[in-house]
Amino acid sequence: MGAKANILDKAIGYLNPRAGNARLAWRECMEARSNYDAADSGRLQGRWTVQNQTAELTDVYDRDTVRARARDLERNSDIENGILRAFKRNVIGSGLHVRVTTGDQEMDQEIERLWKRWCKARNCDVTGTQSLSQMMRMCIQRKIVDGGFLILKRYTDQGFLPFQLQVLEVDDLDTTQMQTHGKGNRVIGGVEYNAWNRPQGYWIRQWSVDGLYQLPSIYVEAKDVIFYFTKRRPTQIREMSDIAPTVKRIKDLNEFMNAVTVKERILSCLAAFIKRLIPGSGNPLGRNREGARETNYEGRKIVPGMIMELNPGDDVVSINPSGNGADATSFIKANQRMISAGSGLSYEATSRDLSEVTYSSARQGLIEDDMTYSEEREGIENIVLDEIYESFVISCYLAGLINPPGFWENKEKWFYHEWVTEPRRWIDPQKEANANKIAIATGQKTFQQICSENGRDWKQVIDEIAEAKEYAAEKGIDMDAILYDGKEATIYDDELKTVRGGVESGRP
Repeated sequence: MGAKANILDKAIGYLNPRAGNARLAWRECMEARSNYDAADSGRLQGRWTVQNQTAELTDVYDRDTVRARARDLERNSDIENGILRAFKRNVIGSGLHVRVTTGDQEMDQEIERLWKRWCKARNCDVTGTQSLSQMMRMCIQRKIVDGGFLILKRYTDQGFLPFQLQVLEVDDLDTTQMQTHGKGNRVIGGVEYNAWNRPQGYWIRQWSVDGLYQLPSIYVEAKDVIFYFTKRRPTQIREMSDIAPTVKRIKDLNEFMNAVTVKERILSCLAAFIKRLIPGSGNPLGRNREGARETNYEGRKIVPGMIMELNPGDDVVSINPSGNGADATSFIKANQRMISAGSGLSYEATSRDLSEVTYSSARQGLIEDDMTYSEEREGIENIVLDEIYESFVISCYLAGLINPPGFWENKEKWFYHEWVTEPRRWIDPQKEANANKIAIATGQKTFQQICSENGRDWKQVIDEIAEAKEYAAEKGIDMDAILYDGKEATIYDDELKTVRGGVESGRP
């Protein structure tokens, strides 16, 4: 759209049309000019129209559509499932195990024993179908695809402990509800918020078992609900699918690969056509016309070892399509790299293609990927699992399964715990072991850190080593010679000192 002429422009144009046109053209240029290329509104960016809105106003109209498309790709796209499986393998893995650290050794062991029992499917899940680790893997998948999930604390008589969990999808939030239970509160997207945008309660849809009929919705207070999603903006109050930036590219790449597949299938086919050298040769002329046998080619196919007689005058012309789909490989790789990067992962982590990596590049990729997984693991531990664990401890106390002194007066003490993750799998265990040995000897790491990185409790490791050495001594076997290749090793004060030739080395 051109600049609008004002009174002065019109007057100059009336007296000197050339000067008037030059002035108007200059004004159009200045109006189209931006101080930032990113804000340019010229011809190339003319269709890029955007506006600033709050996070909820930005997301509310597209949230359901994006989630539905992400779920469609979840069902049908191998690329998206490669991303989902990478997160499930590395964020939860074989499970997150708790190490209780209240300081009371007997109490710690008892709580850990009860926790391990409670994590079984029949005790922690209201449906009795999933263990806690399985529930967390499902929650991670729902977090990536749907953008978030809800966990309701339920108190039933189905397990050895009244406390159980019910996992819900974000679709179960009743967005039609407007009723509030607190003065000055607002209900937005099925969630009731106070003046500080802090959730006070959730309206939950209820369905029949087959999901065909909706029952009256129920209201659940916020203290009994864990609503987990990634908050990217201060004004965000509901979830948005984590893979929203890559959904379109995944869909386009799937369609491209389908087109390439169809093309390659066509190129691999051999087709043959019957060419009549003499028009009407199917009905030969001459006195043998009535007695000639005519071959009908309808429905005939070319099969291996086929011998077939043609009609007189007929000829066969074969069509053998040729082509090369090798160019598609580089295109697919480039797009899958962008899709993986958009999810915070490396191409190798999602594609399982390790044909182009070296030890150094593979290790660097694992380190970067682990940082992405750590972000998700931190959220699961701090927001979801910590809340579940504290409710579990309270339930154990109320059920009389534990009786720590001064529980209510010093409740936080009895909540002390750590989450022990699955040990990492390294590409070259020998190099990593040597690196850990040097890190301990030079004081860069402690024995506790090494054990934690490998998913082990350092005290338990020492107890197991001592037990093995004691048992081996009873059988007359020198474990030091086996474990340390003739060199004695002593662990104390978080340090590893080795004795070689009577000289002690290690940290001063």
